[in-house]
Amino acid sequence: MTENARTVSVPGLGRWRGRPSWAVYATFGWALVYGGFGLIAALTGTAVFYRAAEPLPVGLNWIIVVVAAAASVTLLAAVRLWDRRVPRPVIPVTLIGLCVLTGAAAFGLLMDAVTFAFTQGVDSWTATANRVLAAVGVVLLVATARSYRSASGACVRCGAVHTSPTARISPEPAPAPPRVRVLAYAGAAAFLPYAAMKTTWALGGTFAGVSGAQMLATMEHNGASGVLLTLERWGVDATALLAALGVFLIFGLVRPWGQTFPRWTPALRGRRVPRWLPLAPALIGAATLVPYGAVGLVYAALGTSGAVTVSRGDFPTPEDALLVTWIGLGAFAVYGIALAVAAWSYLRRTRPICAATGARAPA
Repeated sequence: MTENARTVSVPGLGRWRGRPSWAVYATFGWALVYGGFGLIAALTGTAVFYRAAEPLPVGLNWIIVVVAAAASVTLLAAVRLWDRRVPRPVIPVTLIGLCVLTGAAAFGLLMDAVTFAFTQGVDSWTATANRVLAAVGVVLLVATARSYRSASGACVRCGAVHTSPTARISPEPAPAPPRVRVLAYAGAAAFLPYAAMKTTWALGGTFAGVSGAQMLATMEHNGASGVLLTLERWGVDATALLAALGVFLIFGLVRPWGQTFPRWTPALRGRRVPRWLPLAPALIGAATLVPYGAVGLVYAALGTSGAVTVSRGDFPTPEDALLVTWIGLGAFAVYGIALAVAAWSYLRRTRPICAATGARAPA
């Protein structure tokens, strides 16, 4: 299982400055679009950052303009203008820093996707557009940073400079270390109380003072889709199904079968699963669930101690609301941390290895 890798014998950035990769042009175009989006939103007084359904100050829109401008200047510095005067590590470090900022701006995109799937709508289309553009920027900035590293003479995979032909060797499928597997199992188990609670409501039972009929009426009032309501009437909760998919994902990240297509896929049987296929949802899910669950647990802890007043919402008492908060956000926090660790382990275990042509894949 090898794939020929490009060999670079002479370090230097002349080729990248003269003929940048597609990622550079795409990232520069994204910076212009994203900066224009933020500028128009700021000048028209349209909020693009939200906390839940509450818009944040419009002045925060200028952060988008600053990030986009910084990305444009960094690309110009690397490609044409001042690259020889700027220390080489500054460019990739700046690109990764901008990637972190745009990643923060993309926070909540997963929740928007889930909300749209359930209700065919979102709290704010402008905020969702901002998150989509920011997520695209994360991908392009990472691709540009990798391209810059490759053009400097270093291999994008191992960081070394190859002076002879090499091949990309995929390691043999292997399980994650025992500690990672235990954490993954704990993350999966954290969803059991949540799934039991949601299934109880779907089957018409009562939990935390709310019956299944009341929960169904609340979902109809909040604009849930017909498919979601139909599943609830059949005793199947859609979020419990998502939890089951999450458990399948985290198990696939820590077990060898998550690295090859299964036997019941004849056309792909035995072939390697593209690394991005499990890693993309895993990284997005972890980046969303960890902060969301952590903030929620802090709020639940403060509410339990009496430091803050907890709104009862659709529940009979604040204590009932706190119980549901502990179960739901506790599952998100534990699973999110476990998912992040499992994804990092999967990333390292499946990373292709650069070796001399004809070398065997290590076990």
